[in-house]
Amino acid sequence: MYRLGKSAGWALAIASLALVAGASALIGYGSSGPPVAQDYEECADEAKTSARSDTEYSNLMTHCGERFAGRRKNGGGYSYFDFMQNKTFDIAGPNPTESERKQIDHSYIEFLATTRRETILSELIKAQADLEDAGVNRSRQNAGAPLALPPKIPLPAKRPVVDRSKTCEDGSLSCGWAKLSAAVRNAFASSNEASR
Repeated sequence: MYRLGKSAGWALAIASLALVAGASALIGYGSSGPPVAQDYEECADEAKTSARSDTEYSNLMTHCGERFAGRRKNGGGYSYFDFMQNKTFDIAGPNPTESERKQIDHSYIEFLATTRRETILSELIKAQADLEDAGVNRSRQNAGAPLALPPKIPLPAKRPVVDRSKTCEDGSLSCGWAKLSAAVRNAFASSNEASR
C-alpha cells in the first residue's frame, strides 16, 4: 500500500479534525434555528416580521392561535377567553394546564345548566301567559256579543208655548189645522184619563 510521509499524515489528521469540527458546528447551528416563541404575543411578533405577504401573515397568525390559547395580560400572567361562555379565565401560562382546563369545563357545564333552566322557565312563563290569554278569550266568547248601546239622540229644544186660546174666525188653512190638532189632543187626553 501507499505510505504517506510524516508531514502529510499530520496534515491529513488536522484537515480531518477541521472537517469534523466544521461539521459539528454546522449541525449545532442548524439545530438551534430561530428562537421559538414562548407565547401568542411573541409568535404574533415573529409572524409580523417574517411574513412576506398578507396571506402568509394570516396563516402564521392562525398557527399562533392554534399553538397558544392564552393571551398575555397587562399586569402579568395570562387569560383564556372561552367564547362559548363569553367569559375570561385567568391561567398560569400561555396554555391552560390540565387542572385549569377541568375548571373551565366545569364552569361550562354550570353555564349550560343555567342556560337550560332559564330557557325552561321562560317557556313555562310563555305557556302560562298563553293559557291565561286563551281563558280570557274563552270567557269573552261565552259571554256573547257585547251589548250595543244606541247612540244618544239629542232632544229638541223646547218650543215656546203658543197661545191657542184665540178661536179662529177666518177659514184659513192654518186656522183649520189648529182646530183639528186641538180636537185630536183633547181626544187622546180624555182616553188617557179614562184608562187610569
